[in-house]
Amino acid sequence: MSGPQNDAGDATPFRVLIVEDDRSQAVFAEAILRGAGMQAEAVAVPERVMEAMERFDPDLVLMDLHIPGSSGTALTAQIREHPRFEHTPVVFLTGDQDPERQVEVLEHGGDDYILKPVRPRHLIAAVQSRVKRARALAASRQAPVESDRHPVTGLHTRPALMKALAAQLAQGKGGGALLVEMGNAAALRKHYGFAAFEALINDAGRYLGTLAREHITARLSDNAFMVVVRGGDRTALDSYARSLRDGVGYHDFDVEGETLRLRCTLGYTTFEHGFTDAGEVLAACEDAAREAQASPIGIAAYVPTNAVVTGDVADELRAALAPGSDRLYLAFQPVVAVAGGDDAQFQVLVRMHGPDGNVRKAAEFLPTAQAAGLMPQLDRWVMEQALMLLQKRRAESRPMRLFVSQSPSTLAQDSYVGWLLEALERYNVDPPSLVIDLRLHDAIVHVVLLHQFCEQLVPAGVQFCLSQFRRGEDAIQLLQELPLGYLRLSADFAQAPLPQDLHDEMRDVIERAHRLGLQVIGQAVEDPQAAAALWVGGIDFIQGNLVQGPDQALDFDFRSATL
Repeated sequence: MSGPQNDAGDATPFRVLIVEDDRSQAVFAEAILRGAGMQAEAVAVPERVMEAMERFDPDLVLMDLHIPGSSGTALTAQIREHPRFEHTPVVFLTGDQDPERQVEVLEHGGDDYILKPVRPRHLIAAVQSRVKRARALAASRQAPVESDRHPVTGLHTRPALMKALAAQLAQGKGGGALLVEMGNAAALRKHYGFAAFEALINDAGRYLGTLAREHITARLSDNAFMVVVRGGDRTALDSYARSLRDGVGYHDFDVEGETLRLRCTLGYTTFEHGFTDAGEVLAACEDAAREAQASPIGIAAYVPTNAVVTGDVADELRAALAPGSDRLYLAFQPVVAVAGGDDAQFQVLVRMHGPDGNVRKAAEFLPTAQAAGLMPQLDRWVMEQALMLLQKRRAESRPMRLFVSQSPSTLAQDSYVGWLLEALERYNVDPPSLVIDLRLHDAIVHVVLLHQFCEQLVPAGVQFCLSQFRRGEDAIQLLQELPLGYLRLSADFAQAPLPQDLHDEMRDVIERAHRLGLQVIGQAVEDPQAAAALWVGGIDFIQGNLVQGPDQALDFDFRSATL
C-alpha cells in the first residue's frame, strides 16, 4: 500500500489502535486514518485492549482519556507493563482544556495529547510524526526475541499452549487438559475496578503456574486458564483437578490491601476420546467446565455424546449432505433498518426436503445433526452456499450482507478458520458482507473457544452477531468479551403486548449495546404493536414475518420498506 504516510520510504502501512467508547468518534478517526493510507482498528471496552494490542501490534495507540470501567491512564499503565509495548507511543484524545490536566496526562505515560474536536489534517500529522519516530527508534534497537512466555505471569502464551496441545495429540501418548475458571469475575471486576481485577487474575495465574509445576499452563481469557497434562488417566486427572482447585481455593490473594480467596471450577478431559485437533479439546473442556459450575464440588469430566445416532431424521440428513443431493436449500429473511435505507441484508435459514416431499425447518433437524456429529459438515455446506451467493451478487453489482449461523462444534475445528479465509478469497467475497451468528447459549458455554475464533477472523473483516439475547450476568459479560458488531434479541421481546418487566429489560439491553457500538436486531416480529415497542426502545433493525417471511427469493425492496 502506498499513500501519504510513506514519504519516509517505509512501505509498511502504519497501524493505529483507537481506544474510544464513543462509536461516532471512533468511526471518524478510523475513516480519517484509513483515508491517509493507514491501518486502523477501534476498541470500545477496556477488556479488549490488551488482546487487540497483541493481535494488531499497533505502531501507535490513540487513547480516549475517559473510558467506562477504567481510564486512559490506567490502560496506558497496563500497556507499559508489557515489554513488547514498552515503547509504543500512546497519544491521548481529550476535550479537557486545563493545562494542568494535560501535564498530568503526560506524567501518566502518554507521549502526546490531542484536543477534541480534532481536525483531520492535525490528526494525520500527529500520528504520522509519532509513528515515524517510533519506527526509527525501534530500528535502532536490537529486535526483541519472540518468547513463548507471558512477560507478567511467566505462564506460556496461548499460541504456545495450543501448539503444544496439538503436538501432544499427534504423539498420542495420553494425558489430558483442564480448563480452570476463576469464579465471580464480573462481581470482582465491578467491586475492585478493571486494573485491580487484572492484577488479581495475573496473581492467580502466577500461583496456578506454581501448582501446575511442569505442565504447560496459559491464560486463555478474562478469567480462564488451561493446563495441558502429559500422561495420566481419568483417575489421575480427577485427582490433579482437585489439587488445583484446593490449591487455589485455600490461597490468600492480596487485592488493594484486602485479603481474598478465589473459588475456581475445573472442567477436564482425557485425550482418549479421539480428538483430532486442539480446538476439539478446548470445546470439550468448555463443555465440562459448564457442568463444573453447576456441580457442588466444582469439578466435572467431559462426557462425549453418542456419535452414532440413528433414526429417520439422521438418515435423511446424511442423505441430504451426500454429494449430488438437492434436498438441502437456503431460505432468506430480510433484516430491515427502522430508520430506512437501501442496504440489502438477510438472515440465512437452512431447510431440508424430506423423502415424503415435506419441508423440514432447521429446528426439526439441527438437534439431530448436533447429536450425530453432522453439524460441521452442515455448517460448511451452508457457509459455502452463502459465499457463492455473495460472490454472484457482487459480480452483478448488487452487494448484500448475510447473517449465517455457525455452531461451536464447527468453529472448534482447527482447520475451519483456514478453510473459511481461503473460501472468502476464492469467492472474492468482501468480508464485511459476512456476519457469523453465534447463539447466546453456545457462546456462554464456549466463550474461550469463540474468543479465539473471533480473534483470527476479525482482522480479515468478518463480523459477528450474538443472537437469542436475554439479559443475565454471563450474557452482559459476553458483550464486552467478544468482538461483536450486532446483537439479535430473543424472540421473547417480540410479544404483543410486551410485559413491563420485558420492556424494561429490552431498553436496558439496547442502551448497553449502543454504548458498546453494537447494532441491535429485533427478531420474530409478527405484530405492528411489537414492532412499535421495539422502535420506541431504540432498536436498529427489524426481522420477522411482519416485514416478510423466509423465502428463497432475494428480491425484497429495502428502499421502499416501511415499518
